[in-house]
Amino acid sequence: MAIQFSAAVRNAQLNQLEASVGATPKLRFYSGAAPANCAAAASGTMIAEFVLPADWEGDATAGVKAMAGGPWTTTAAVPGTVGYFRLYDSAGTTCHVQGSAGAAGSDCPINNPTVVAGQELKITAFSLTAGNA
Repeated sequence: MAIQFSAAVRNAQLNQLEASVGATPKLRFYSGAAPANCAAAASGTMIAEFVLPADWEGDATAGVKAMAGGPWTTTAAVPGTVGYFRLYDSAGTTCHVQGSAGAAGSDCPINNPTVVAGQELKITAFSLTAGNA
């Protein structure tokens, strides 16, 4: 049998994640495939950076933590096709979360994953789900 956590434990884990990342984190989108893990250097080209609101996630419920203060918008710096995202602290130095990005069905969908420089990018839904239910 696999280890299982209660909803209360999963909610606490997710709420601690937001506390660890901190206020006004940077959400960056890159081209190509994601590195092996958050500790590895970013790969590909950084296409866009969002500076998220101070309270960027709502309180976790049933093991899910959804975005707050959205939609989140920014302007693309360079053209490219989005492949993955990374969530950094407010200084942009420590990666805490990474995942697939771009089209619907990815970990972090955006309004148009094939980006033109100067294009407005928008995120209308972003959530984190704790495992081991």
